[in-house]
Amino acid sequence: MGDQNSLPSISLPLFFLLFLLPAAQCGVTYDSKAVIINGQRRILISGSIHYPRSTPDMWEGLIQKAKDGGLDVIQTYVFWNGHEPSPGSYNFEGRYDLVRFIKTVQKVGLYVHLRIGPYICGEWNFGGFPVWLKYVSGISFRTDNEPFKNAMQGFTQKIVQMMKSESLFASQGGPIILSQIENEYGPESNALGAAGHAYVNWAAKMAVGMGTGVPWVMCKEDDAPDPMINACNGFYCDAFTPNKPYKPTMWTEAWSGWFTEFGGTVHQRPVEDLAFAVARFIQKGGSFINYYMYHGGTNFGRTAGGPFITTSYDYDAPIDEYGLIREPKYGHLKELHKAIKLCEPALVSADPTVTSFGSYAQAHVFSSESGSCAAFLANYNPNSFSRVMFNNMHYSLPPWSISILPDCRNVVFNTAKVGVQTSQMQMFPADSTSLMWETYDEEVASFDDNSLISTTGLLEQINVTRDASDYLWYITSVDVSSAEGFLQGGQLPVLTVQSAGHALHVFVNGQLSGSAYGTREDRRITYTGNINLRAGSNRIALLSVAVGLPNVGMHYELWNTGVLGPVVLHGVDEGKRDLTWQKWSYQVGLKGEAMNLNSLDGTSSVEWMKQSLTSQKQQPLTWYRAYFDAPAGDDPLALDMGSMGKGQAWINGQSIGRYWSLWAPNGDCNGCNYAGTYRSPKCQSGCGQPTQRWYHVPRSWLQPTQNLLVVFEELGGDATKISFVKKSVSGVCADVSEWHPMIKNWHIESYGQPEEHHKPKVHLRCAPGQSISAIKFASFGTPLGTCGNFEQGACHSPNSHSTLEKKCIGQQRCAVTISTDNFGGDPCPNVMKRVAVEAICSSNAQPLS
Repeated sequence: MGDQNSLPSISLPLFFLLFLLPAAQCGVTYDSKAVIINGQRRILISGSIHYPRSTPDMWEGLIQKAKDGGLDVIQTYVFWNGHEPSPGSYNFEGRYDLVRFIKTVQKVGLYVHLRIGPYICGEWNFGGFPVWLKYVSGISFRTDNEPFKNAMQGFTQKIVQMMKSESLFASQGGPIILSQIENEYGPESNALGAAGHAYVNWAAKMAVGMGTGVPWVMCKEDDAPDPMINACNGFYCDAFTPNKPYKPTMWTEAWSGWFTEFGGTVHQRPVEDLAFAVARFIQKGGSFINYYMYHGGTNFGRTAGGPFITTSYDYDAPIDEYGLIREPKYGHLKELHKAIKLCEPALVSADPTVTSFGSYAQAHVFSSESGSCAAFLANYNPNSFSRVMFNNMHYSLPPWSISILPDCRNVVFNTAKVGVQTSQMQMFPADSTSLMWETYDEEVASFDDNSLISTTGLLEQINVTRDASDYLWYITSVDVSSAEGFLQGGQLPVLTVQSAGHALHVFVNGQLSGSAYGTREDRRITYTGNINLRAGSNRIALLSVAVGLPNVGMHYELWNTGVLGPVVLHGVDEGKRDLTWQKWSYQVGLKGEAMNLNSLDGTSSVEWMKQSLTSQKQQPLTWYRAYFDAPAGDDPLALDMGSMGKGQAWINGQSIGRYWSLWAPNGDCNGCNYAGTYRSPKCQSGCGQPTQRWYHVPRSWLQPTQNLLVVFEELGGDATKISFVKKSVSGVCADVSEWHPMIKNWHIESYGQPEEHHKPKVHLRCAPGQSISAIKFASFGTPLGTCGNFEQGACHSPNSHSTLEKKCIGQQRCAVTISTDNFGGDPCPNVMKRVAVEAICSSNAQPLS
C-alpha cells in the first residue's frame, strides 16, 4: 500500500483485492485506519458545499474559507435534475458547472468527495431525480428494476466520463479522492428485502466497474458490499463501526444544524456539542468527518424539496447562507481541526487504549511504535465537571466535553471551552433608491378555453404539470337555480375540498374565497368555507400550489399532489352536490408564467399599471415589477419580503426562490444548553416570527443600473415595504479564560513555544470596512451571561472598560493579552478569571429591527 504500517492480516475477497491493486498504484486507497493518499494515511476533515446552492463567483471564496478553517476535502452531491432537465438534454452551465466547481476546489488546494448518488435526498426537489424519470415506462425507483437501473447507470456513466475527460479523479492527478453511489439507502434496503439487496449489489458492481481508480462510499448502508466503504450520517456517529474490519471509519454527514420548514422555527446546533461529537468520533478511531453543511447556501428557483422546505438552506453552518463566517462555530471548529491534526501521527498508527474514570469519564490513548502519543479525555456527564488523574496529572473536564492532548500531557483544546469571538450579524438598509412598482393582475375571472385540458373527474397535479410550474388550475362550473333557498336570504352554501397538498386557493367567479395549507408532516388539505354563488352559471377555480416535491420516502415517486377530492357543495336545496366527477378543466401554470413576465424579454409583453400601491387594494395573484440600481458596496444582499404573503421573486430573470411569510409558533426559543444529546428541536430561534424574512440576492446577478425585480404574490401583500438590505457584522464578543482552554498554560497557537507565548488573548475582529466604534461591555474578573447579555460578576476590574477601549477603539481588529498587568492588578487573587467583552462594529448604516 506504500504505507509504513502493515495492513491487518485478513483474507480479503478476490473482488476486493482486484480493486485495491490498481488503486494502490494510482494513489488513493484505504485500510482499517484511514483513507490512504499517496502512501500516507490521512485524518480527513471535509465540508459539504453544494455548487447549485451558491453562485460561481462565490465558489472560490467559500472554498478558500473552508481551507482556512482547516478542511482538507469539499463534498458535494451531483444534482441529476439540474443537469438533465429533459431526457438527453444536459445542462452544465452557470450554477450547474460541475467541472468548474471541482477545478475551483483543485485550484484552492483541497480534495473532493463526489457524491454522484444520483439519488441525493438533500431537501432538494424530488430528491435530485428529474421528474421525467417518473414517467419512464415500467419504472420503479431505487430497487431492482431494469428501467430505473438503466437510467441511473446512464447518468452515473455520464458524470464519471466527464470527470475522466477532465482528468479530475485522483488516479489521474485530479482532486477527486472519493465517490459515492446511492445515498442513505439502508431503510429502503431493509424494507424491500431481496430486491433491495440485489439493487445494492448491482449499484456497487456498476460503480466500481467504471474504473475511477478511487474508493466508493455508500452511506447509511450497513450491507454495502466490498469494496464499498459503508459510512455513517447523523448528529453523532461514535457508535458506528464499518461492516468489515479492513474498512476505515467514516462519517459522511456530521449535521452542523438542521434544515428549516416554512412555518417552523430555525434550528441551531451549539458548536460545543458539534465539536464534542467530532472529537468523540475521532477518539473512537474515526478518520474521515464531513460537516453537512459547511456552507448550506440557498435553494434558488424551485429547487427546494420536501415539501415546505424554505428557500434558505443556511443549516446553521460555519459559513452562512450569504458566504459570511459564522462565529464562534467557524473559529472553534478551526481550533478543533488544528488539535486533531497535531494528533494525526498517533491516530493513524495505533488503536486506542481506553481507560475509564468512573461512570462518565474516559481516556482514549493512541500510542504508536515511533513514540508519538495522543490522548482524548472525555466527560460524558451533561451536568457536572469531572476531575481525573491521567499520567500523574490532574485534569478538570467541563460537562459534556473532550480535552485533546496531542502529546498525552498538555491540553490544547477542550470542546466546551470556546475561545474565539462571537460575531453578531444584522441586516442593514441598502443604499438603493425606493422601488417604483407597476402591477399586472393575473386573470382569474376568465380562461382561454381553447388552451385548457378537459376531462371527467380530478387529475393528480404532477401528472398534468410535470413540475413545469408550481401552479395548476382546477376549473369547473356550478349551475344554480334562481329558486335556490340560499338566494332567498338563507345561509350561504359551504364548499369543501380535499387535496393532497400543498397549498390551495379557492376562487368563485373570479373572487378569492379562501386558502388552505398543508404541512411537511401532513401534506393533506381540507378546505371548508362559505362561497357566494349567484343564479345561473358559476365558475369555481381551484389553484393548487406545490411547495417542492417530496425528496425522501419509500417510492415517493408514487406520492400524490393536488386536488384529488372529494369536492362537495353543501347547503343547497338537494342537501349536497358532489362536484368530484363532473367535468373539470385544467390550466398548467399562470398566464404570467406563459408570457415570461419574470424575464427581461417577456416583461414587456403586457401593459403594466402605473399607479400608487398605497391607494390600491392589495390583490391576490398580482404581478409586481420595479427597476432599480445595484446597491453600492460588496456586502451580501437580500430582499426583505416580510410584508408579503406567498409567492416567488426574480432578479433579472433569475429566480431567488419561493417566499412565504408563514410565522413560526410561539414555542421554546429561550436559550440553549450545549450539554446533553442534541436533537433538532433542542435549540430553536425565531418563535413567533416569520420563518424566513430575508431572501439572498447574489451580487453577480446584478448590473450597475436598470435591474429588473419581478414579484408574483399569491395572497395580497404590501409591496411598498419590500426593500433591499445588506448583511454585515454589527458587533463582536469574546469570553476567554486567563488559563483558557486548559488547566495548564497551553493553547494551539503556542503549542511547543516558549512559556511567554502561552498567555491567552482576547481577539476582536469586525468585518472589512468596519471598525470597533464602542465597547458596550467589558469585564476582567468573573462576568456572567453570554454575548449580548453579559453582566458583571462578584469580581470585576474597574480598568476593564478603559483597557479594551484603549487597545481596540478605531481598529478593525485588536488583540489584548489576558494578564493582571494589562488590567492594572488582580481584582480577586486565587480566583480563575475571565475577560468578557462586547464591542460594536460600525460603518455608517443602522441595523434593521
